[in-house]
Amino acid sequence: MRGYYTADEVRSAEAPLMASLPEGALMRRAARGLASTVASELRVRTGGVAGRVVTLLVGSGDNGGDALWAGVMLRKRSVAVSAVLLIPEKAHKEGLAAFMAAGGRIAAHTDGLGPPDLVIDGIVGLSGKGPLRPDAAALVRRIEVPIVSVDLPSGVDPDTGAVEGPAVHAAVTVAFGALKPVHVLGATHCGRVELVPIGLSLGEAGTSAFEPAEVGAAWPTPGAEDDKYSQGVVGVVAGSEGYPGAGVLCTGAAVTATSGLVRYVGPCTSEVLAHSPEVIATPDLAKAGRVQCWAVGPGMGTDDAGRRTLRTVLESDVPVLVDADGLTLLAEDPDLVRFRTAPTLLTPHAAEFARLTGTDPGPDRMAAVRALAADWQAHVLLKGRATVIAEPGGHVFVNEAGSSWSATAGAGDVLAGIVGSLMAAGIAPNRAAAMGARAHSLAANLAARGECAGPSAGRGAAPISAGALLAHLRESIRVLRAGISPERMSDLS
Repeated sequence: MRGYYTADEVRSAEAPLMASLPEGALMRRAARGLASTVASELRVRTGGVAGRVVTLLVGSGDNGGDALWAGVMLRKRSVAVSAVLLIPEKAHKEGLAAFMAAGGRIAAHTDGLGPPDLVIDGIVGLSGKGPLRPDAAALVRRIEVPIVSVDLPSGVDPDTGAVEGPAVHAAVTVAFGALKPVHVLGATHCGRVELVPIGLSLGEAGTSAFEPAEVGAAWPTPGAEDDKYSQGVVGVVAGSEGYPGAGVLCTGAAVTATSGLVRYVGPCTSEVLAHSPEVIATPDLAKAGRVQCWAVGPGMGTDDAGRRTLRTVLESDVPVLVDADGLTLLAEDPDLVRFRTAPTLLTPHAAEFARLTGTDPGPDRMAAVRALAADWQAHVLLKGRATVIAEPGGHVFVNEAGSSWSATAGAGDVLAGIVGSLMAAGIAPNRAAAMGARAHSLAANLAARGECAGPSAGRGAAPISAGALLAHLRESIRVLRAGISPERMSDLS
């Protein structure tokens, strides 16, 4: 499992380590990892290291010092290195002296030694907040080659990943000692993230993400003594005469996600059974039978009948996932959730979150989700490219989708069915949400890239529908169980 640590947590861990080492040793340790990553990137992109040209963008903080020391080490590999000092009088003195002694050049702009093969962004460090200043922003805009950022892309908030103005778009970000929230919440600016260990001693992270193989290992599989009931029975309340597809998608996802039993309640029984004949379907909630979890809300409607159904479901003693129309109704009466004894998971997108709380999630999405989870005493999954999941106790799971292919109508219905089935199998709501989000995003990527076996294989990314996402869900779970990344799909038989 990957842990993410705030800037304050990292600085607190660095302090005793720096005190125990000779002055400057920790910076040189970080710079060595940075220089190694840059050399590897040059080798991959240009075929070699010696004779290549690298430009450093050097700010006034320690990130600027890291960049200068990395420049020293690259000079030893016969790389031509120039440095653009954004605030010359505040450049790291020891690093700058070593850089000059190693034959580094000072330049006024990024092509001081000719057009560079690569640029190192050492403008702003962990203490930096807000967008790039105008002079730095103008400099960055002129760059036409890949950028490697030192610890985080300058202009991106380290703890929230928020971008409020000009910022660096890195091809690679080299993280020192620990991953920070920016590396998952600001992934579109970070590019590929490489973690360089520097000897930090850190406790348990308050924010974490499952590795794909961990999701696969935890995915429910039937044991020798299992039957359809013991594997978890999920009840789905979704769909209406106007939105029958919501019932079909949510129920179909629940059927695909586990090997247990799915009960459907709603007016779309014929449509649901046409797509999933194994489902037990009824229009009457009172006749649904016993379940281990309810997934309620997608396309259900917000009329009085929907309101009564939601109240009845939330009065049950089993876990409940509330999505879509269920959230709209719930915003009118939060106490239906606050005083439940069984777990509740809310799965809003940003607009639904605003209806629940009265305010948008804002730039600090993790803080906003934590606050709602604590206030309502519920688990909360806030949808987005980086899905944020908080439990009432404050721990956060994050899933970075790697794309926005799942941002399509009906995709949320599929996610509700996946997660509801995992909760019915006995998995804690926050873990079920994180696992489901991982499988959901992978299915969307597989559908878009055409990497599953079939006539679309190898044709590259293409727009997808929720139906295509659902069709690739089984393959997504297979990949996760096999511990194989999407890039190695050819390893699957």
